[in-house]
Amino acid sequence: MDTMGRHVISELWGCDFDKLNDMKYIEETFVNAALRAGAEVREVAFHKFAPQGVSGVVIISESHLTIHSFPEHGYASIDVYTCGDIIDPNVAADFIAEALSATTRENIELPRGMGPVQVKRTESKAL
Repeated sequence: MDTMGRHVISELWGCDFDKLNDMKYIEETFVNAALRAGAEVREVAFHKFAPQGVSGVVIISESHLTIHSFPEHGYASIDVYTCGDIIDPNVAADFIAEALSATTRENIELPRGMGPVQVKRTESKAL
């Protein structure tokens, strides 16, 4: 193993307002993203804010997936962190971006546990 883990930070823009504001949809999306990546889901916790927005976490055996949504801006901040080298966090991040109908995204992947952080931009594109 080259790293202790891989951490993908994903900036999603142009997302569907209703999807970003639907706690049940986001929860299902994140659980399905974890499973699609081959992770083992342990716990799930999501919260709906008033008047809008959702925050949540899916704890996986390999680490976690998180979101904070800003429906009024069509924006969601996503983190997918996986320990080890078996699970690819980009699989889950891509699944989430598609499910939220993001039109633009920027992914940054950070290797974790290797000393000083070296930022690697993995993707920046309009969808």
